Amino acid sequence: MWHYQRPRTTVVKLQVALLGLAKPFQKELNEIAEKVEASNQRWYKFILTVTIHSLSRPMDCCISSNLSADVKVGLDSWEEHFDKISMMERSKFDEETLCNLEGIKKKKEYSKNYDDFRNEYIVVTMLVAADGAMKFPTITRPADLEAALGKLNSIPAREIRGIHVLWTPQEDNDVLSEEKLLTDYPCLKPLCDY
Repeated sequence: MWHYQRPRTTVVKLQVALLGLAKPFQKELNEIAEKVEASNQRWYKFILTVTIHSLSRPMDCCISSNLSADVKVGLDSWEEHFDKISMMERSKFDEETLCNLEGIKKKKEYSKNYDDFRNEYIVVTMLVAADGAMKFPTITRPADLEAALGKLNSIPAREIRGIHVLWTPQEDNDVLSEEKLLTDYPCLKPLCDY
């Protein structure tokens, strides 16, 4: 007897908060976004790999994280979920100064008044849609975060259906204060090294 199993796609949302000391990471994300030319699986793998590689370097600046993985059944169900999460995350930004969706790049000058504050925090959100049902452990320690990044990086290019990497602040002169971090990202849990 033959059973047809409907295709499954996992939509993973990984968020990591870093101390503002991780300025080089912020600059690297801007450079990655500038390089991406198109929206296809080869570029998805490139984005995933270089973002994970960049995030692995300032691991000592990672202070909190959250990961959710939702398995969607059927071909189209994951796209709506993926786009909804992306829009929710983008709505948290005070201002989006760099955007590269589907290979179409938009860049604008930061329009807010510059304050005397420096960045306190950086939050990066990785949304990845991939074939199959993926499971991840709860992230409570830096080692768990590294394991989750390794699992994401091991996804073959042919299985990646979509990826969005979002970060705030994008602009050097923008500020993500502790108050905004706690208000906009209440699901982030501190990483404890025990």
